[in-house]
Amino acid sequence: MNNIVILALLATLGTWFVTALGAATVVFFKSPSPKALNLMLGFASGVMIAASFWSLLQPAIEQAEKVSSLPSYIIVTVGFLAGALFMWVSDKIVTFTRSKVNNTCVKPNERMNRIIMLLLSITLHNIPEGLAIGVAFGVLQGTNFTTESLMGAITIAIGIGLQNFPEGAAVSLPLRREGYSRKKCFFLGQASGLVEPIAGVIGALLVVYVEAILPYALAFAAGAMILVAVHELIPECQSNQSNQPYFATTGIVSGFAIMMLLDVMLG
Repeated sequence: MNNIVILALLATLGTWFVTALGAATVVFFKSPSPKALNLMLGFASGVMIAASFWSLLQPAIEQAEKVSSLPSYIIVTVGFLAGALFMWVSDKIVTFTRSKVNNTCVKPNERMNRIIMLLLSITLHNIPEGLAIGVAFGVLQGTNFTTESLMGAITIAIGIGLQNFPEGAAVSLPLRREGYSRKKCFFLGQASGLVEPIAGVIGALLVVYVEAILPYALAFAAGAMILVAVHELIPECQSNQSNQPYFATTGIVSGFAIMMLLDVMLG
Protein backbone atom coordinates (compact mmCIF):
# COMPACT_ATOMS: atom_id res chain seq x y z
CA MET A 1 0.00 0.00 0.00
CA ASN A 2 2.77 2.45 0.91
CA ASN A 3 4.53 1.79 -2.39
CA ILE A 4 1.33 2.54 -4.30
CA VAL A 5 0.90 5.86 -2.49
CA ILE A 6 4.54 6.78 -3.18
CA LEU A 7 4.07 5.98 -6.88
CA ALA A 8 0.94 8.17 -6.97
CA LEU A 9 2.83 10.98 -5.24
CA LEU A 10 5.74 10.78 -7.68
CA ALA A 11 3.38 10.73 -10.67
CA THR A 12 1.45 13.78 -9.51
CA LEU A 13 4.65 15.64 -8.63
CA GLY A 14 5.56 15.07 -12.27
CA THR A 15 2.26 16.56 -13.46
CA TRP A 16 2.80 19.57 -11.18
CA PHE A 17 6.29 20.03 -12.67
CA VAL A 18 4.82 20.21 -16.17
CA THR A 19 2.33 22.83 -14.91
CA ALA A 20 5.31 24.82 -13.62
CA LEU A 21 6.98 24.54 -17.03
CA GLY A 22 3.84 25.92 -18.66
CA ALA A 23 3.71 28.77 -16.16
CA ALA A 24 7.37 29.53 -16.96
CA THR A 25 6.40 30.59 -20.51
CA VAL A 26 5.56 33.97 -19.02
CA VAL A 27 9.32 34.57 -18.64
CA PHE A 28 9.62 34.95 -22.42
CA PHE A 29 7.21 37.88 -22.52
CA LYS A 30 9.20 40.79 -21.16
CA SER A 31 7.03 43.74 -22.18
CA PRO A 32 4.14 42.38 -24.22
CA SER A 33 1.92 44.80 -26.10
CA PRO A 34 -1.80 45.06 -25.30
CA LYS A 35 -2.44 43.30 -28.60
CA ALA A 36 -0.26 40.35 -27.59
CA LEU A 37 -1.80 40.28 -24.12
CA ASN A 38 -5.30 40.00 -25.58
CA LEU A 39 -4.03 37.11 -27.68
CA MET A 40 -2.66 35.42 -24.54
CA LEU A 41 -5.92 35.89 -22.67
CA GLY A 42 -7.84 34.48 -25.62
CA PHE A 43 -5.46 31.51 -25.71
CA ALA A 44 -6.11 30.85 -22.02
CA SER A 45 -9.86 30.97 -22.64
CA GLY A 46 -9.60 28.45 -25.47
CA VAL A 47 -7.51 26.11 -23.33
CA MET A 48 -10.04 26.23 -20.50
CA ILE A 49 -13.05 25.61 -22.76
CA ALA A 50 -11.39 22.62 -24.46
CA ALA A 51 -10.15 21.20 -21.16
CA SER A 52 -13.62 21.47 -19.66
CA PHE A 53 -14.92 18.91 -22.14
CA TRP A 54 -12.07 16.59 -23.12
CA SER A 55 -10.24 16.61 -19.77
CA LEU A 56 -13.29 16.79 -17.51
CA LEU A 57 -16.80 16.19 -18.91
CA GLN A 58 -15.96 13.31 -21.22
CA PRO A 59 -14.02 11.40 -18.50
CA ALA A 60 -16.84 12.24 -16.06
CA ILE A 61 -19.38 10.58 -18.36
CA GLU A 62 -17.20 7.49 -18.79
CA GLN A 63 -16.51 7.24 -15.07
CA ALA A 64 -20.17 7.72 -14.15
CA GLU A 65 -21.17 4.81 -16.37
CA LYS A 66 -18.76 2.57 -14.46
CA VAL A 67 -19.38 3.50 -10.85
CA SER A 68 -22.96 4.76 -10.56
CA SER A 69 -26.43 3.39 -11.09
CA LEU A 70 -27.68 6.88 -11.95
CA PRO A 71 -27.70 7.91 -15.62
CA SER A 72 -24.41 9.56 -16.52
CA TYR A 73 -26.14 12.60 -18.01
CA ILE A 74 -27.76 13.39 -14.66
CA ILE A 75 -24.47 13.12 -12.80
CA VAL A 76 -22.51 15.36 -15.16
CA THR A 77 -25.34 17.91 -15.42
CA VAL A 78 -25.66 18.18 -11.65
CA GLY A 79 -21.89 18.42 -11.21
CA PHE A 80 -21.51 20.96 -14.02
CA LEU A 81 -24.25 23.27 -12.72
CA ALA A 82 -22.91 22.96 -9.17
CA GLY A 83 -19.46 24.05 -10.36
CA ALA A 84 -20.84 27.08 -12.21
CA LEU A 85 -23.01 28.00 -9.21
CA PHE A 86 -20.03 27.65 -6.88
CA MET A 87 -17.98 30.10 -8.96
CA TRP A 88 -20.88 32.56 -9.17
CA VAL A 89 -21.37 32.47 -5.40
CA SER A 90 -17.61 32.77 -4.89
CA ASP A 91 -17.52 35.87 -7.09
CA LYS A 92 -20.36 37.44 -5.11
CA ILE A 93 -18.66 36.64 -1.80
CA VAL A 94 -15.32 38.05 -2.96
CA THR A 95 -16.97 41.22 -4.27
CA PHE A 96 -18.98 41.71 -1.06
CA THR A 97 -16.00 41.04 1.20
CA ARG A 98 -13.71 43.41 -0.67
CA SER A 99 -16.33 46.16 -0.62
CA LYS A 100 -16.74 45.75 3.15
CA VAL A 101 -12.98 45.81 3.69
CA ASN A 102 -12.68 48.99 1.64
CA ASN A 103 -15.69 50.36 3.56
CA THR A 104 -16.57 52.68 0.69
CA CYS A 105 -19.11 52.86 -2.08
CA VAL A 106 -16.38 52.60 -4.68
CA LYS A 107 -16.89 49.86 -7.24
CA PRO A 108 -15.00 46.73 -6.09
CA ASN A 109 -11.73 45.93 -7.81
CA GLU A 110 -12.86 43.87 -10.80
CA ARG A 111 -9.26 43.12 -11.73
CA MET A 112 -8.61 41.36 -8.44
CA ASN A 113 -11.91 39.49 -8.62
CA ARG A 114 -11.01 38.23 -12.07
CA ILE A 115 -7.61 37.00 -10.86
CA ILE A 116 -9.13 35.20 -7.87
CA MET A 117 -11.73 33.47 -10.03
CA LEU A 118 -9.11 32.42 -12.59
CA LEU A 119 -6.84 30.89 -9.96
CA LEU A 120 -9.74 29.21 -8.19
CA SER A 121 -11.14 27.64 -11.37
CA ILE A 122 -7.80 26.23 -12.54
CA THR A 123 -7.03 24.93 -9.04
CA LEU A 124 -10.44 23.24 -8.85
CA HIS A 125 -9.75 21.71 -12.25
CA ASN A 126 -6.47 20.20 -11.01
CA ILE A 127 -8.05 18.50 -7.99
CA PRO A 128 -10.06 15.86 -9.91
CA GLU A 129 -7.11 15.33 -12.25
CA GLY A 130 -4.94 14.52 -9.24
CA LEU A 131 -7.68 12.27 -7.88
CA ALA A 132 -7.87 10.46 -11.23
CA ILE A 133 -4.14 9.70 -11.13
CA GLY A 134 -4.36 8.60 -7.49
CA VAL A 135 -7.27 6.28 -8.28
CA ALA A 136 -5.39 4.82 -11.26
CA PHE A 137 -2.48 3.90 -8.97
CA GLY A 138 -4.72 2.96 -6.04
CA VAL A 139 -6.41 0.14 -7.95
CA LEU A 140 -2.99 -1.52 -8.35
CA GLN A 141 -3.19 -2.82 -4.78
CA GLY A 142 -2.85 -6.55 -4.19
CA THR A 143 -3.47 -8.90 -7.08
CA ASN A 144 -4.34 -6.04 -9.44
CA PHE A 145 -0.67 -5.04 -9.66
CA THR A 146 0.53 -6.11 -13.08
CA THR A 147 2.95 -4.61 -15.56
CA GLU A 148 0.07 -3.76 -17.89
CA SER A 149 -2.00 -2.02 -15.20
CA LEU A 150 1.06 -0.13 -13.97
CA MET A 151 1.79 1.11 -17.49
CA GLY A 152 -1.85 2.14 -17.81
CA ALA A 153 -1.62 4.27 -14.66
CA ILE A 154 1.65 5.80 -15.85
CA THR A 155 0.08 6.59 -19.23
CA ILE A 156 -2.78 8.42 -17.50
CA ALA A 157 -0.27 10.46 -15.50
CA ILE A 158 1.75 11.31 -18.61
CA GLY A 159 -1.37 12.33 -20.52
CA ILE A 160 -2.61 14.60 -17.74
CA GLY A 161 0.89 15.99 -17.26
CA LEU A 162 1.27 17.02 -20.89
CA GLN A 163 -2.16 18.65 -20.81
CA ASN A 164 -1.00 20.65 -17.79
CA PHE A 165 1.57 22.57 -19.82
CA PRO A 166 -0.92 24.87 -21.59
CA GLU A 167 -2.94 25.04 -18.37
CA GLY A 168 0.05 26.48 -16.52
CA ALA A 169 0.35 29.09 -19.25
CA ALA A 170 -3.40 29.71 -19.00
CA VAL A 171 -2.83 31.02 -15.46
CA SER A 172 0.47 32.89 -15.75
CA LEU A 173 -0.16 34.69 -19.05
CA PRO A 174 -3.47 36.34 -18.06
CA LEU A 175 -1.87 37.43 -14.78
CA ARG A 176 0.89 39.08 -16.80
CA ARG A 177 -1.80 40.93 -18.70
CA GLU A 178 -3.13 42.26 -15.39
CA GLY A 179 0.26 43.86 -14.72
CA TYR A 180 1.86 41.35 -12.34
CA SER A 181 5.60 40.74 -12.46
CA ARG A 182 6.90 37.70 -14.32
CA LYS A 183 8.12 36.22 -11.03
CA LYS A 184 4.70 36.49 -9.38
CA CYS A 185 2.95 35.20 -12.51
CA PHE A 186 5.16 32.11 -12.52
CA PHE A 187 4.71 31.54 -8.79
CA LEU A 188 0.91 31.70 -8.95
CA GLY A 189 0.82 29.67 -12.16
CA GLN A 190 2.78 26.76 -10.74
CA ALA A 191 0.98 27.02 -7.40
CA SER A 192 -2.30 26.17 -9.12
CA GLY A 193 -0.89 22.70 -9.80
CA LEU A 194 0.28 21.97 -6.26
CA VAL A 195 -3.11 20.51 -5.38
CA GLU A 196 -2.51 17.59 -7.76
CA PRO A 197 0.06 15.77 -5.55
CA ILE A 198 -2.22 16.22 -2.53
CA ALA A 199 -5.27 14.96 -4.43
CA GLY A 200 -3.22 12.11 -5.92
CA VAL A 201 -2.23 10.79 -2.49
CA ILE A 202 -5.83 11.09 -1.28
CA GLY A 203 -7.06 9.24 -4.36
CA ALA A 204 -4.60 6.38 -3.81
CA LEU A 205 -5.52 6.09 -0.11
CA LEU A 206 -9.29 6.26 -0.56
CA VAL A 207 -9.60 4.67 -3.97
CA VAL A 208 -13.00 3.03 -3.39
CA TYR A 209 -14.68 6.14 -2.02
CA VAL A 210 -12.98 8.67 -4.31
CA GLU A 211 -13.84 6.68 -7.43
CA ALA A 212 -17.53 7.06 -6.60
CA ILE A 213 -17.41 10.87 -6.37
CA LEU A 214 -14.90 11.39 -9.17
CA PRO A 215 -17.55 11.93 -11.91
CA TYR A 216 -19.17 14.70 -9.85
CA ALA A 217 -15.78 16.29 -9.14
CA LEU A 218 -14.79 16.26 -12.81
CA ALA A 219 -18.08 17.81 -13.94
CA PHE A 220 -17.94 20.33 -11.07
CA ALA A 221 -14.53 21.55 -12.23
CA ALA A 222 -15.81 21.81 -15.82
CA GLY A 223 -18.70 24.03 -14.76
CA ALA A 224 -16.34 26.28 -12.83
CA MET A 225 -13.95 26.64 -15.76
CA ILE A 226 -16.68 27.38 -18.32
CA LEU A 227 -18.18 30.12 -16.16
CA VAL A 228 -14.83 31.85 -15.67
CA ALA A 229 -13.85 31.56 -19.34
CA VAL A 230 -17.17 32.86 -20.68
CA HIS A 231 -17.96 35.45 -18.01
CA GLU A 232 -14.49 36.86 -17.29
CA LEU A 233 -11.75 35.98 -19.77
CA ILE A 234 -13.45 36.14 -23.16
CA PRO A 235 -15.13 39.55 -22.61
CA GLU A 236 -11.83 40.92 -21.31
CA CYS A 237 -9.74 39.75 -24.27
CA GLN A 238 -12.35 41.23 -26.64
CA SER A 239 -12.12 44.68 -25.05
CA ASN A 240 -10.35 46.11 -28.13
CA GLN A 241 -12.43 44.22 -30.64
CA SER A 242 -13.17 47.32 -32.72
CA ASN A 243 -9.46 47.78 -33.52
CA GLN A 244 -8.54 44.10 -33.86
CA PRO A 245 -11.84 42.26 -34.44
CA TYR A 246 -10.34 38.78 -34.85
CA PHE A 247 -7.03 38.97 -33.01
CA ALA A 248 -8.22 37.75 -29.60
CA THR A 249 -10.55 35.30 -31.32
CA THR A 250 -7.48 33.78 -32.98
CA GLY A 251 -6.05 33.19 -29.52
CA ILE A 252 -9.26 31.48 -28.36
CA VAL A 253 -9.35 29.18 -31.39
CA SER A 254 -5.62 28.39 -31.10
CA GLY A 255 -5.85 27.58 -27.39
CA PHE A 256 -8.89 25.37 -27.96
CA ALA A 257 -7.22 23.56 -30.87
CA ILE A 258 -3.97 22.88 -28.99
CA MET A 259 -5.74 21.61 -25.88
CA MET A 260 -8.10 19.48 -27.97
CA LEU A 261 -5.16 18.03 -29.90
CA LEU A 262 -3.35 17.06 -26.69
CA ASP A 263 -6.43 15.60 -25.03
CA VAL A 264 -7.58 13.55 -28.00
CA MET A 265 -4.08 12.44 -29.01
CA LEU A 266 -3.16 11.37 -25.49
CA GLY A 267 -6.53 9.81 -24.75
